[in-house]
Amino acid sequence: MQLEKTVRPPISLRQVLRDLGGVYAMNAFVAFIFAASGPVAIILAVGTRGGLSESDLSSWIFGSFFINGLVSIGFCWLYRQPLVFFWTIPGTVLVGPALGHLSFAEVIGAFLATGLLMLVLGFSGWIRRSMDAVPMPIVMGMVAGVFLRFGLDLVFAIRDDFWIAAPMAAAFLVLSASPRLGRFMPPLIGALIVGAIAIAIIGNPSAPGGHPFTIARPNLYTPVFSWAAMVELVVPLAITVLAVQNGQGIAILKAAGHQPPINAITVACGAASIVAAFVGTVSTCLTGPVNAIISGSGAKQRHYTAGLVVGTLALVFGLLSPVFTHLMLATPPAFIAALAGLAMLRVLQTAFVISFKDRFSFGALLTFVITVANVSIFNIGAPFWGLVFGFALSWLLERKDFQPRQPGA
Repeated sequence: MQLEKTVRPPISLRQVLRDLGGVYAMNAFVAFIFAASGPVAIILAVGTRGGLSESDLSSWIFGSFFINGLVSIGFCWLYRQPLVFFWTIPGTVLVGPALGHLSFAEVIGAFLATGLLMLVLGFSGWIRRSMDAVPMPIVMGMVAGVFLRFGLDLVFAIRDDFWIAAPMAAAFLVLSASPRLGRFMPPLIGALIVGAIAIAIIGNPSAPGGHPFTIARPNLYTPVFSWAAMVELVVPLAITVLAVQNGQGIAILKAAGHQPPINAITVACGAASIVAAFVGTVSTCLTGPVNAIISGSGAKQRHYTAGLVVGTLALVFGLLSPVFTHLMLATPPAFIAALAGLAMLRVLQTAFVISFKDRFSFGALLTFVITVANVSIFNIGAPFWGLVFGFALSWLLERKDFQPRQPGA
């Protein structure tokens, strides 16, 4: 299967500078702040709960930004489209329960195997059939199950550290309720600023001392391949990247008038995931929210410049990952829990809507319940079994939902 052709002749730097304007630079800045706030808080929440060290988390964040920033710059330049790649948030959440009974080296082995699987799917052209293999409501039932913890942690953060988490939630709700204010200040960024102000006023006596300005020196890990990690993580990770994340990103770009190169995107996700795995980073995906922000306004043919700016900012953030990781970990736990929970609310809402809106709803419900129960079987985590039993019982009890819909039905 041949990959989609790039733009010929390649775009010159002079042309990029002509196309870049204030609208695209501002969209890029807002999109990047979104990626560097709530999603980073999710990595820290998952990693700290899983027992990872500050060095592990810094290396993970380095790969998330620096490696994916390079891929984003390359694709935006070669295809002249806003094609920004970051890391899979559902995949990050999936890793949380796995770290409870698997070593980080085994999880990294699963990252590597997932990258190889995506690489094969991208080069073979099987990607569309693979994306259709498991019904989306059942997949999103699993996603809702693993994301539910973050919604609960938000409630617990408000209970346990009211004067930090409650103002953050209030700011998020106010900005979400007012479209005009929300355009000026995205709700998640507003929550982050309010939380930082609350910490500055209240103080954080448990915070460690200052951290020197250091450039990232990412860890290089030796992956360990275990059947438990392969079975538990590889298929769910591949599904979340290809069906959930890439599917969302591709749909957003098509709605904006672009024609994203699906096979090339899949190959890029596989290749970047393999490289990123060696520094402890979860699988790469085509980001939905960031690409939505940078393609939401301005001339379509100039959207790619915003992608280039996001990629450049990601390189800088990745290089300074030790500093940012230390600063985030120095905040009260409620700050990270609230920020991660607020970042997950809309995604959790979407997961529930897709799971229980129409077809496969019983299979999605079983998948959700089994995933939330978080009971391992044969040392393999609940998200995998949620998919297996949810699909099997849906096939048994909802056979009519597997039949193709008639046109107009």
